[in-house]
Amino acid sequence: MSGTLPVYRWRLAPDGYATRRQLRALGLRPGGQNVAAELQRPRRRRGPLVAYLYRVDRALPVRPMTPARRAALAKAMTARRTCPNCRTDAGYCIPRSLGMCVPCHDSGRQHAA
Repeated sequence: MSGTLPVYRWRLAPDGYATRRQLRALGLRPGGQNVAAELQRPRRRRGPLVAYLYRVDRALPVRPMTPARRAALAKAMTARRTCPNCRTDAGYCIPRSLGMCVPCHDSGRQHAA
């Protein structure tokens, strides 16, 4: 993406540009606009870290949370916290690398069919 986009060094982007997280903190979202600029932070042994910037004046307000959306998010988070082995709520999101809660993984219990 950096071929035609303006590229700024870390912390040197002009006013009027923001990352997705910065927009969200302002109660905004990109709203379908394309990436307007790129922010690069150099690293020693690898390529630079890249953050994409959006124009704040073209951003739209965040859509309000509806009861149906809130219920769907709650259901999805419950599924991420439920261990497929012991079927209990672990109280945290189950690591995808383990595929089960930490106690089940540490005890060596495998999924009962």
